[in-house]
Amino acid sequence: MTLYQVLSLLGAGSLLVGVFRLLFAQIKGVRLGVQALLRAQMIADYNKWSERGYAPIYARENFINCWTQYHSLGVNGVMDDLKAKFLALPTDHPQAEKGDLE
Repeated sequence: MTLYQVLSLLGAGSLLVGVFRLLFAQIKGVRLGVQALLRAQMIADYNKWSERGYAPIYARENFINCWTQYHSLGVNGVMDDLKAKFLALPTDHPQAEKGDLE
């Protein structure tokens, strides 16, 4: 094998390593961005529905879907507590029991 061939092989290997590093950094960035968006959505949903005092079934399903995807990305902690609080909200409007809703 000539010196040129050896240098070519080393260059190609370095190039591949560089490409893999770039791709890994981009994937990590996308993952962190998706985590941030899911976290923001769950916090917004919790704030909205906790102020109203209830969370209808469709809001609960949406929250659980976001939490499941967030959890699959490997992050937990505070969002687990928020999930428990969200699921503790009743699914019916508080005034529905009194018949005050039109």
